Amino acid sequence: MYVANRASDKITQLTDNVYVCRSGSAADSQVVSDYVRYFLHQHTIQLGQPATVKVAANLVRSLSYNNKDMLQTGLIVGGWDKYEGGKIYGIPLGGTIIEQPFTIGGSGSSYLYGFFDQAWKEGMTKEEAEQLVVKAVSLAIARDGASGGVVRTVIINSEGVTRNFYPGDTLPLWHEELEPQNSLLDILNTSSPEPMNM
Repeated sequence: MYVANRASDKITQLTDNVYVCRSGSAADSQVVSDYVRYFLHQHTIQLGQPATVKVAANLVRSLSYNNKDMLQTGLIVGGWDKYEGGKIYGIPLGGTIIEQPFTIGGSGSSYLYGFFDQAWKEGMTKEEAEQLVVKAVSLAIARDGASGGVVRTVIINSEGVTRNFYPGDTLPLWHEELEPQNSLLDILNTSSPEPMNM
């Protein structure tokens, strides 16, 4: 796998109050986002009010499902609307839609399920939730070669949208938590290596 840009922004605005987090093929996720943004703009003009998070997520689901044989992308749609408040939906490969209190996706997510089982709790503050996301993405970066090198967050609530950026050099270095044991580095760092037998 080739990662062209470890700091690319994979969070895309769909409306003022709804964003999508993209994973998988950049081209596929961008074209789905572009179509959904266009449809949501038309929806807003026709109804005279912004689309709900559920409408946006179902548009993503519809496009993903109807093109499941051609798309290699998983998406997370999150946002806030005046009818249901904050909502988040996972739309993995194939176009299933799953509403959850939290959702994870992308290649690094397979490293995070146990972490979220332990760390996520109902009723977290905004600050606690953001720090959980920063910690989770930094764990994924440490273990998955395709998970980028920075953390970007978006907080969406009744007060508006706040975007934050955490550069890679400010993130925890998880591999330093474990003491190396019987590693190749231990052998290479010995002062007098054993001669090779011929």
